Parts: sequence; C-alpha cells; structure tokens
Amino acid sequence: MPGSAKAMAAITVGGLVMATAYTAALGGSGWLWFSWVVLALVTIGIVTARPS
Repeated sequence: MPGSAKAMAAITVGGLVMATAYTAALGGSGWLWFSWVVLALVTIGIVTARPS
C-alpha cells in the first residue's frame, strides 16, 4: 500500500475514533456518521484503485 493510501487509512481510523468519542460524550449525530462512511468509502476506493 503506497504512502498516500496508508495516510488516508490512518485518517479514516482516527476519524472513527473521534466519531465514537463524540457520540459517547455528546450523543449521536447522523451527519457525523454519514461523513465518516463517505470517508471510509473514499479510502476503500483509493486502496483498491492503487496497484500494490
């Protein structure tokens, strides 16, 4: 996995941690989780589009 894909994966995992912490502390937000799902889908697209 190239460096840019690794960075995107790290950002996605960090976003998941932050979204979970926000939800635990302040309650759920549909837009927050929708944004994270979009970010995860973009990350999956980048990882699968790049040759190994």
